[in-house]
Amino acid sequence: MTEDIQTTKTGGWKTWLLDRLSELRQREGQIFMILALVIGALTGLAVVAFIVLTERLGMRLYPVGGAPWRRVLFPVAGSLTIGYLLYKYFPNARGSGVPQTKAALFARDGRITLRTVLGKFFCTSATLASGIPLGREGPSVQVGAGIGSVLGRLLGLRTEQVKKLIPVGAAAAIAAAFNTPLAAVLFSLEEITGDLYAPVMGAVVLASATAWIVLRVFLGDHPLFKVPQYQLGRPVELAAYAVLGVAGGVVSAAFTKILLGIRARFLRFPQKTVWFQPVVGGLVVGLMGWFVPQVLGVGYGYVGEALNGRMAFQLMALLVVLKLLAVTVSYGTGNAGGIFGPSLFIGAMLGGTVGTVAHHFFPAYTATPGAYALVGMGAVFAGVVRAPMTSVLMIFEMTQDYAVIVPLMIANLVSLFVASRLQHEPIYEALAVQDGIHLPSSKARQRHGQRQISKVMHAPGELLPAEMTVRGALERFRSSAARTWLVTDLRGVIGVINLSRLEQELAENADRKISDLVDAIDFPHVHPDHSLDLALERMGTNEIEILPVVNRANVHKLEGIVTLRDVLDAYGVKRS
Repeated sequence: MTEDIQTTKTGGWKTWLLDRLSELRQREGQIFMILALVIGALTGLAVVAFIVLTERLGMRLYPVGGAPWRRVLFPVAGSLTIGYLLYKYFPNARGSGVPQTKAALFARDGRITLRTVLGKFFCTSATLASGIPLGREGPSVQVGAGIGSVLGRLLGLRTEQVKKLIPVGAAAAIAAAFNTPLAAVLFSLEEITGDLYAPVMGAVVLASATAWIVLRVFLGDHPLFKVPQYQLGRPVELAAYAVLGVAGGVVSAAFTKILLGIRARFLRFPQKTVWFQPVVGGLVVGLMGWFVPQVLGVGYGYVGEALNGRMAFQLMALLVVLKLLAVTVSYGTGNAGGIFGPSLFIGAMLGGTVGTVAHHFFPAYTATPGAYALVGMGAVFAGVVRAPMTSVLMIFEMTQDYAVIVPLMIANLVSLFVASRLQHEPIYEALAVQDGIHLPSSKARQRHGQRQISKVMHAPGELLPAEMTVRGALERFRSSAARTWLVTDLRGVIGVINLSRLEQELAENADRKISDLVDAIDFPHVHPDHSLDLALERMGTNEIEILPVVNRANVHKLEGIVTLRDVLDAYGVKRS
């Protein structure tokens, strides 16, 4: 009898909870703005804790007047420890956080787990405190977006509503991390969603403002950088800022290429070495830090010195090179941390270097080096992150000085132009591709036609094992009517090969493995949300009759195939 009563009570609570969740789903629009407030407040608290924990732990590891051996030991020990934790417990917390946030929005139905949020927070805090020169802003974006994702799914919101909370949390994180609420809104719309007119703008603004208020309540009204008021000397000085833009674009492209190259090399190493790879970055940073301590950490204090003209020319020029190498190696080897802060640091040192030279030769026509350091921050940020408007607004919010706007716009646009010519693919998209994640382009997101791959795709037929030889493949499919086959291994699909290629290889090396004939990273494919005309174009370009339909979050995950006959049938082209 007692058990029956308890069962009834338990069932009653479950029924009540399900009823409440049902009501919430029906009133999603009404609670969305309230949820934006909550996300903004929680994200603001998380960023405040991030700042306090990182700074206090860093002061303990690197006390004033500490022994030089600390500058070698702690980066190595920190990267080794965190590398193991990332490999064993928090694999999705590796990297900066912005590509992972965009992947959650466009490829994973807005899903970021609580484990990833906690792992990102604590692993990145420990990594940065140990002296690894990466930033906290990118990780904060993933933490903020993760808070929105966790809350949305906890409340049982629909997938589309949960996805809308991703840019809300991202904006709150940037607002608190940089103390720039307006730039945070623009970044979230410009970089995360790719749509400045997104319908979620109201919630993004509300969350950004809330996080900014939380930051000021707990840490006070202190700008990230204290800078003097600058004045434009003469209009001819704008030419010097254009030169700075060119330098910023070159450095931005070099930064991106080196980082992607190092990361690609380490990704090719066996999976069992992943936990150990970050120590390579820690060792490089430690050795640099032994001789030049300014390389360690994010270095915002040194940025302040450059902005106020209190740093020597030789040191600024040296830090441009050393910091670029330290950051790219640290990130490329798998340490947790972002590239926002490092890009601002490198930009400040580059701008201070160019400004010192300009002021030396043209003292009557140019401002002090500090003004160039400020503009350099925006130029490199725009060239690396490819968010020029966010860069302009962010620097303006940091300084509250309108005089710097025109030089900043010129340098940013020139830097963006140069960087995009030298490095075509933006860094976040390239990082996602390296992870097997293919984010939709802005054109793809704007396409709403009915003729999509998902309408005609179907289950694949026979697949070619990657270990099979050319001779074995031809013997196996000699009687087959098909002329194109998918190649697979343990990861999934890794390429497409046609009959003519197999026959060509048969004459040269019949015992060659099929895996040697395909590119497992860049092979012809489509996604379910792609249009049929794109499938037709890729079939023609690659001279194949079948395309694998793969998942956006994992390029090797085969969801189906689409054939040339499927596309022609969809367009109403009859068989002859």
